[in-house]
Amino acid sequence: MYLENIHDPSDIKKLNIKQLKALAEELRQEIIKVVSDRGGHLASNLGMVELTLAMHYVFDAPADKLIFDVGHQCYAHKLLTGRYEAFQKLRGKGGVSGFPQAEESEYDAFTAGHASTAISAALGMARTRDIMHGDFNVVALVGDGALTGGMCYEALNDAGQSGTRMIVILNDNAMSISPNVGAMSNYLTRMRQSVTYRAVKRGIKRGLEKIPHVGMPLFRFLEKIRDFLKSLFVDGKFFDALGFSYIGPIDGHDMKHMIRILKRSRDAQEPVLIHAVTQKGRGYAYAETHPDQYHGVAPFLVESGEARSSGGISMGRIAAKELAELAENDIRICAVSAAMTVGTGMDAFQQAHPERFFDVGIAEEHAVTMAAGMASQGMKPYVAIYSTFLQRAYDQIAMDVCRNGLPVTFLIDRAGLVGGDGATHQGVFDLSFLRNLPNLVIASPRDVRDLKKLIALSADFDGPMAIRYPKSGEDLGPGIQAQSGFKIGEWELLSAGSDVMIFAVGRMVQFAMQASIELMGKGLSVGVVDARFVKPMDVNLLMEQAGKAKMVVTVEENVLAGGFGEGVLDILENAGFERPVMTLGVPDRFIGHASVREQLDVCGLSAGKLSERILARYNALFGGRS
Repeated sequence: MYLENIHDPSDIKKLNIKQLKALAEELRQEIIKVVSDRGGHLASNLGMVELTLAMHYVFDAPADKLIFDVGHQCYAHKLLTGRYEAFQKLRGKGGVSGFPQAEESEYDAFTAGHASTAISAALGMARTRDIMHGDFNVVALVGDGALTGGMCYEALNDAGQSGTRMIVILNDNAMSISPNVGAMSNYLTRMRQSVTYRAVKRGIKRGLEKIPHVGMPLFRFLEKIRDFLKSLFVDGKFFDALGFSYIGPIDGHDMKHMIRILKRSRDAQEPVLIHAVTQKGRGYAYAETHPDQYHGVAPFLVESGEARSSGGISMGRIAAKELAELAENDIRICAVSAAMTVGTGMDAFQQAHPERFFDVGIAEEHAVTMAAGMASQGMKPYVAIYSTFLQRAYDQIAMDVCRNGLPVTFLIDRAGLVGGDGATHQGVFDLSFLRNLPNLVIASPRDVRDLKKLIALSADFDGPMAIRYPKSGEDLGPGIQAQSGFKIGEWELLSAGSDVMIFAVGRMVQFAMQASIELMGKGLSVGVVDARFVKPMDVNLLMEQAGKAKMVVTVEENVLAGGFGEGVLDILENAGFERPVMTLGVPDRFIGHASVREQLDVCGLSAGKLSERILARYNALFGGRS
């Protein structure tokens, strides 16, 4: 057993290649064990083990800076940097984050959870080093999926033209979350599968094997210069043209060779790009066979690969199925994904209408403007993107969609608090950054039934619209029957109250209903309105119900600044409303990883916390219960 004796990366430098290989298998088994219990990113981390070991063997972190793009490839790195015990609580309260967190460890050089950022961050660090006359190395580990994002090329172009000393390791496993798409993916595939190079290599080996005593030693010598051989037959000119010294493609699981390449690259005085080919899911048969399904997983049974629980109803899959049915009778309807086909549930639409489904890769800006272009020519595009990733395309939403009033509908998945993915993935900003945009309708269903109705409503709406919903529908809806149909901007009165009236958005409706029951048990008359449209707001119902209560409360799973509560306050203030208004939402800080229930409690948004906070404010204002 080697892993239990690894306290920091210096410990692995004492191991030989055979021992490093044994350690690699221990790391894989530990990752499988913990992720099967805690959930997390599996396939991507299993493919990164040897690369991570080689990086730590050659470089001296934390003095040398190792930057992980996206960040979901960092589990082996965390296990090798003194976080074995905390790793047992992966993505949970008190455990390590599933992504690099600078505040968690000095070995995490840069906090990151979104794609295509590592090369830019690495270049910034390298330039700072040169200005300050430092002498450390900077290494950016980038998945090939990240290369579908334009920010990578901006950084590569800048780094190459400046000649700044740094290393980029391209981890090429032909996958991001869904299978990679686009011209760059095809280019890398051709490089991986260069028939000429592979044929020449096989021919040389077979010929040399026939020469007694000399053949195999000579072949091993030739292997030491195989990067030169590859440069003759494998086209790496794209990266060379950008100003990088290109090495590869090489086997990312061959630690001995990776270590040799990294040592040589460490001494280079120009930017170097190392193209390493790895297998996503390596070492676990189910993940090897279905790397997309085992990219991010809930707790599962190792023996069968089956999930331990259903995880609730996928809201994204519900939306995709409804959309696919509508598309049967409307040729205008199409769907766009930004490398999240399975995550957003849009694979259901893809299977039903492959000719009208477009996965553009990790390129949210492009996805939005392309959809705008389609809408300008009569199509009805739906853009399915996680809330946390949609903010990367803010300018395109504002200028290309809303400014032109185009009928693009945004299906915003993972809205609200997201649990284990933590601070970099919380979907708690979209109401704020979207609410100020003219022409945009924003809706948030309280349950699965409402989601279906909103999808149907959006099909007939000739303008920009956003529908936001959480990952799972298991906790949505208080069990009451929804009204038969919706109108744009129409809210729904669920219960009346003369002491407190709560206006809630999305899945907060359920918690508001539960809190109202608790408060009624304490003698208060509390009503709840489902404010499913954040924009436009139902001013008539707002004024009518607010005017009947002593105190108004707004509840949203979004930051308060610029959110739903602020919108309600604006309307009431302009109308001369003088009764007290309490706005409840996500506090002004980044919320760390924990279960959704724990996060709601921390934010004061669980049913129990809502009732406590509302009662305390009511008593402070009115001197006790009515």
